[in-house]
Amino acid sequence: MAAAVKSSFIEICGFEREIPSRFRELTINLGVNALTGALNHPDSAGGFHYEDSAKLLSVTSNRFIHWATSGDTVELVERSLDTNLLNNALRLKIPNCPLLPRGVHIQETVNNVIILLVTSQTTHRLALPHPSRMYRSELVTEVQMQSIFTDVGKLNLQDPLHSHVIPCIPGQAGLASASAAWVSSDGQAHFAVASLTGAILVIRHPPHDMQGNVSVVELKQSSVMQRLAGWMPTAIRGDASPSDLPVSLAVRLLEDDTFIFALCQDHKLRMWSYKDQLCLMVADMLEYMPVSRDVRHLLSQAHKLRLYFSSTTGLCLGVYLGVPKRGQFCILQLVTTDGNRYSLDHISSLFATQETLVDFALTSTDIWGLWLDDDNQTVVKYINFEHNVAGQWNQVFVQPPPEEEVNIGVDQDPRETYLEVLFSPVRFTASAIVKALQIYRRGTERLLDLPWDSLKKEVTLAVESEVQNSVTEYEFSQEEYRQLQVEFWSKFYACCLQYQEALSMPLGLHVNPTTSMVCLLKKVHLLPLATDPEVGRDVLQLVQCLRLVSMSMLGDMAYVMEKALDHLQSPERAAEQVLENLLANDSESIVEDIQNKLQDIRNPINAMAVLLREMDLETDSHPLNVRMSLSQLYGSSMATSVVCQAVCQIAMIRAILCRDLLILQQLYLRLGDNVFLGGGAQMLQMQQDLIPRTSHLLCSYHVLKWASQCLSTPVPLDTLDANLQHLSVLELSDSPALTPNKSVLSPQTLLELFYQNVARKVIISQIHSHQSTPLSQAVLSWPQLVSTIITLLAQHVWPNNPGFLFPECLMGNCQYTQLQEYVRLIKPWCQMNVGSCCFVLGQCYLATGEGHKVKNSRTIDKTVL
Repeated sequence: MAAAVKSSFIEICGFEREIPSRFRELTINLGVNALTGALNHPDSAGGFHYEDSAKLLSVTSNRFIHWATSGDTVELVERSLDTNLLNNALRLKIPNCPLLPRGVHIQETVNNVIILLVTSQTTHRLALPHPSRMYRSELVTEVQMQSIFTDVGKLNLQDPLHSHVIPCIPGQAGLASASAAWVSSDGQAHFAVASLTGAILVIRHPPHDMQGNVSVVELKQSSVMQRLAGWMPTAIRGDASPSDLPVSLAVRLLEDDTFIFALCQDHKLRMWSYKDQLCLMVADMLEYMPVSRDVRHLLSQAHKLRLYFSSTTGLCLGVYLGVPKRGQFCILQLVTTDGNRYSLDHISSLFATQETLVDFALTSTDIWGLWLDDDNQTVVKYINFEHNVAGQWNQVFVQPPPEEEVNIGVDQDPRETYLEVLFSPVRFTASAIVKALQIYRRGTERLLDLPWDSLKKEVTLAVESEVQNSVTEYEFSQEEYRQLQVEFWSKFYACCLQYQEALSMPLGLHVNPTTSMVCLLKKVHLLPLATDPEVGRDVLQLVQCLRLVSMSMLGDMAYVMEKALDHLQSPERAAEQVLENLLANDSESIVEDIQNKLQDIRNPINAMAVLLREMDLETDSHPLNVRMSLSQLYGSSMATSVVCQAVCQIAMIRAILCRDLLILQQLYLRLGDNVFLGGGAQMLQMQQDLIPRTSHLLCSYHVLKWASQCLSTPVPLDTLDANLQHLSVLELSDSPALTPNKSVLSPQTLLELFYQNVARKVIISQIHSHQSTPLSQAVLSWPQLVSTIITLLAQHVWPNNPGFLFPECLMGNCQYTQLQEYVRLIKPWCQMNVGSCCFVLGQCYLATGEGHKVKNSRTIDKTVL
C-alpha cells in the first residue's frame, strides 16, 4: 500500500492579516452596450511564470503573476518570493464586456511583458516593461522592488492600438467562451476567439510601438477565408455546424508558423495553420476512450485542452474529455511526417475522478487536476501519466476549513475565545472577517485598509454592542449574560465561516514546470504546495488507528489535553483521563475497531519508534557563522508567511499525532499481552522509552504551534533602549537582540519575526554550504527547497537543539510577557539551553521593573553568554 503512492503533497496557505494589496483601479471604456442574452461566464483564474524564475541571480527569480476574472473585471497581481514588490496589484474594469474564462494571456519578450485580454466584445493589449529593463543590474539586492504595474497608468488603454471592438456577428448574442492569444516574433498581437457559429476569428493588432490597422481573419471548415474588407460572417453563409463549436483553444508557435488547436463539442480536435489559414488535422478523441453510441451523439461543453512543450519531448497535448460519468484524460504527442502532414501519437489515457473538473495543468510527466466534489469541497490530485499502470491518482491534502463550532470551556470567556479563533493566523483571512463585519453591522460603510488590531477592535465593538442591545432586563445573571455572548459571537462566527468558504472557492491551477511550484488559485489568496515524506506499512496501519482515535475525540476531550499542556500538567495523565472518557462513552464501538486494527500491526513498538523518529526535530548543532550572499532568496513577506504557515501546519498535525499516540499507548498498556507478542519486555520499553518520548514531543510541538500562532506586539523603542542600557551595566550586552522591525504593516507571529530577521539567512547558508552544486547555479526547485527550509526552521525553534537562539533573537521585537510565556512553557521539561532561557527571563525582569530578581536570584548564567 505504501509503495503505491510515491509522495503526497500538502497545501500551504499564507493567510493575509491585512486587507489585500491596494489595487490600482483602471477602466477601459470603449462605449459598447451590454449584449442582450449574452452568455454568463464563470469566474476564472490563471498564472504566468517568468522564463528565468528558477535562476537565483535573475531579476525575475521566484517571480510570477496571477490573475482572476469576475464579470467585466480582471485583477492582476505580481508576486515574488524573494522581495516585496511595490504597486503590484492592478484591477481593470471593462464595462459591459465580461472577460472570457481563461481570457487572460501573458507573454514575455526581451523588453516587455505583454498582457492580452479577451472579453465577450473586445480585445486588449497591455505592453509593460520587463523587470530586466527596470533593473539592469545583474544582482538586485533591494528589499523592495517596483512591480511591472507601477507605471501602467501612463498607458493610453483606450487607444485603438491597444483596445479593439470585435466585429458583431448578426443573429449571435456574443462570442463563445474559448479564446487563445499570442505575440508573434515581429511583435504583432493575435487573438483567436471562437464564435457561436463554430468558426474561429483571429484579430491581429500591429506591434504596440507602431501604427497600423487591426485586421480580422475567419477560420472555418471550408477553408474559405477573406480579409476584413470582404468579410462575411459564417452565420449569413449558413454553412457552419453547431457541433463544430470550439470549447477550448490553445496556441503554439512552431518554427515559422502558429498552430491553433481547437477541441470542439463534437469530441474532435482540429489543428489550424495560421500562416496558411488551413485546417491541417482533425482527430476524433472518442477513439481513445470506450464510449457507447449515446455518448458519440452527445455534445459536450466540458472538454478542456492544455499544451506542454519541451525541446526533448516536443509538443504534447493534454485533452480532458468531459463525458458524463466517464471523464478521461488523454495525453497525445504531435508528430510531423514528410510532406508537412501531422498526426497524434497516443501516450496515455487515464480515467478521472467523478467530481466536477475546474482546471488541470500538464507538465512533462504529470497531470495536476482541480475538482469540486458534490459538497463543493476542493479536491486536488496529480498523477504520472507515463509510469502509472494502475492509474492511481495521488492525493493532495488541502487546507481544511475552520471548525464549524468553537468549543468553549466552562472557565473560558466567550469573547476572548472567539477572538482568539477568529484572529488566529491559520483560520480566517482579513477579507472574510471584513465582509462578515459589514453584513453584521448592516451598514453601507466600506471598511478599507484596517490594520489587524483595528479590525479586531471593530469586531469586538460590533458583537458586544449587539449583546448589550439585547439586554432588556435590569437584573441579569452572569450565566445568562454569558449565554447571550455565546449566542451573538456564534452568529458572527457563522457569518465569517460563510464568507471564508466563498472566498476560498478554487478558480484554477498554475504550475511552474521549471521550479515545480504548484499554485492553487482562489478568490483571495494563492497557495503553493509542498511535499510530505513516505511512511511504511506498519506505520500506515498505526496512523489509521490514530485517525480513529482523533475521530472519536470530542471537543471537550481535546480541550482537556490542550489545557493540560497550557497548565504544564502531565500529558500522560491527561491522556489516561481522555482514554477513560473514550471507554465510558464508546457508543459506536470505535475503541473496539481500534483494537481490531492494532492486531494488524506486526511490530507496534518499532512502528511507534519510526513515527517518533520521523517527528523528532532534535539535531546536531549547525555552524551559524557562514557568510550569507544569497540575501534575497525567499525573503519576501509572501514567502515568510507561506514558510511559517507550513511550520504551523506541521506543528498542529504532529501535535495531534502525538496526542493521539499518547492515548493509544495508554490503551496498549491496558490491553497488555493481548496485543504484545513479545510480552513484558515490550510493555516495559513502552513505559520507559516510548511514552516519555511521545510526551516530550507533544510538549515540543505544542510550543512550536504556540510560537507560529502567537502574534507579536512591538516594544516601544524607548523601553528597549533603557533595558539594553541596564543590561550593559550587568555586562550582558553581547546578547543577539535584534533591531525592531519598523517596516511591518501587519502583525507578525513570533515565528515569522524569527524567520525574517535571523533564521532565513542562517538556513540559506546551511543549504548553500551543503550543496554539491552551488545554490547560485542550481535550478530553484520549490518542493525540494521549501521542504528543507521548513525542516531547518522548525529545528532552529526546537527547544532541545544546540545553538538555540529563538527567544534571544526576539528580544526587542515583541512584548516581554510573550517571552516569559515561552520560557514558562518549556521550563518544566526542557533540559537544553537553560542559560539562554535564564538570560531571556532576566531581560523580561528588567523590562517589567523587577531588576532585583536578576541580581539577587542569580537567574542569568553569565558563562553561557
